[in-house]
Amino acid sequence: MRDLTMSDMILLGLIGDNIAASQSPRLHRLAGVQNGRQVRYDSLIPALEGLDFDALFARCASGGYRGINVTYPYKEVVAGRLRIDDPLVAAIGACNTVLFDADGPRGFNTDYSGFVAAYRRVRGDRAPGAVLMIGAGGVGRAVAFGLIALGATEIRLADRDAAKAEGLAEALRRAAPGLVVRTGTDAAALAPGAQGLINCTPVGMVGYGGTPLAADLMAGAEWVFDAVYTPVDTPFLRDAGAAGLDVISGYELFVGQGVDAWSLFTGLPLDEARLRDDLAAGRDAS
Repeated sequence: MRDLTMSDMILLGLIGDNIAASQSPRLHRLAGVQNGRQVRYDSLIPALEGLDFDALFARCASGGYRGINVTYPYKEVVAGRLRIDDPLVAAIGACNTVLFDADGPRGFNTDYSGFVAAYRRVRGDRAPGAVLMIGAGGVGRAVAFGLIALGATEIRLADRDAAKAEGLAEALRRAAPGLVVRTGTDAAALAPGAQGLINCTPVGMVGYGGTPLAADLMAGAEWVFDAVYTPVDTPFLRDAGAAGLDVISGYELFVGQGVDAWSLFTGLPLDEARLRDDLAAGRDAS
């Protein structure tokens, strides 16, 4: 990858569906401000661009983008189109960060590192215990491997697509042979006795109403995490907070993955505390 010069505009983007409310463009523009750099971060929705994912990805690869983020529902799709050097990311089988190099696109997963950082920020060194995770898609795969790193004793995977859940379960068993992994299509049936409850579906996001798990099924749990961050305060998290659980917001994952992606895209420094202040204050690069 060539080095950035001070005259370069840093061209980045995000490919995904239902991303109009994403704060990623603002995060990266603010990161640019800290470094005195101009950043253009495009929101790229295939349906609005009139292209399928492959055509839009190819346009980015040849269009001067230094890198892109990829979100729902394309994280697993894009992984098959990238060179992935990290065996952990290859095992996850999903990428949310792509760098366009002279020798082809390379894939990374900052959802993994972002989730681990988010969990530790709220719960420190406390172990996750047995965890119910709802949703076995792209972000779910990253979070599940993060649970292994955090020392989870059991992971229960609930997904309407039984084959998807079992595919992730097999990958987790290969990565951690002593880990207990259960799968099912009904989150309610898998909830009893879980210490941790995780939502890795779009349910609760702007445009997707509802909650992935009824409030009365949270009894006995200790903590929750919601990958959704638009809005930050989802019904799932409000129910958990009312029940006295430790709440880990998807906003924490959003900031963590964004900080790590910026480092990959540019190698430039970033003051995370200042970034958080700017985001909270509604500041932008303008």
